[in-house]
Amino acid sequence: MQSVLIVAMLWISALCCALMAGLYFAFSTFIMRALGRIDRSAAIAAMNAINVDIQRSLVMPIFLGSTLIAAVLVVVALLDLAAPYAVPVLMGSAIYVAGMFVVTMARNVPLNNALAAIEPRDGATNPLWPRYLTEWTRWNHVRTLASLTGCALDIRAISLL
Repeated sequence: MQSVLIVAMLWISALCCALMAGLYFAFSTFIMRALGRIDRSAAIAAMNAINVDIQRSLVMPIFLGSTLIAAVLVVVALLDLAAPYAVPVLMGSAIYVAGMFVVTMARNVPLNNALAAIEPRDGATNPLWPRYLTEWTRWNHVRTLASLTGCALDIRAISLL
């Protein structure tokens, strides 16, 4: 029964990591570039609208739930370090929590909050937008890679069960 529960948690984690990686990948590869090419005021208004809507969407339960599952999987792996699946679970879950959740809370959210404080019509002269594009996207690349790594290591762990 315990093995079935671990497999279920790993599959849920892998799928959630994949969903988050896809979301972050979209922002890293084309959404931020597109916003960088349009009028600053319009881009700031669009990004602020995205940030409001994403908090009210299905992304939030996946974001928080996947973090909780990863944290539980870290504990599971630590309690059974001799198991063949333990190292990939421990690595993948730790990378996911640190590279996705912690980076989001420590880097991307503060940038989003700073952007939300700007009146979009003042964006044409505000120096935050160019910095926001660069820094937010850089940290978003980290979130993409951490989510993808978490997914891959979850799948690897499943294959070892």
